[in-house]
Amino acid sequence: MVEFKAIINDVKTGKSYNIAVSGHHANSLIGKNIGEVVDGVFLGLPEYKVKITGGSDGNGTPMRSDLPGNKRVRLLLSDSKGFHEKYPGQRKRTAIRGSAISAEIVQVNMAVVEYGPKSIEECLNPTEEEASAE
Repeated sequence: MVEFKAIINDVKTGKSYNIAVSGHHANSLIGKNIGEVVDGVFLGLPEYKVKITGGSDGNGTPMRSDLPGNKRVRLLLSDSKGFHEKYPGQRKRTAIRGSAISAEIVQVNMAVVEYGPKSIEECLNPTEEEASAE
């Protein structure tokens, strides 16, 4: 059973929301790549569209959008995502994950692209009146 921690960034307000995604919703995210736009129903945000912007695995290894696949590889990097040089010209062999979401990914970062009629806070925290009406 796969479970992700989805970090949703609301670009209008600058707020981020932490949502646990599990079950068939999490399984539907497997195989998606960085840069793809997915439906917000997977995250409990109906009528929203979110873009996958990155993520990391259980060890904290970041994903890179320019690396195809879902495997973890060791690359020789200069100053870029996954490694920041301490002095000019420094390079280091660092573990990086591919751009596809797999079962090893723990955290998925996303940004809202299209908004729905309700605010994100209303969708994630339904009031007691709405919960009893359902």
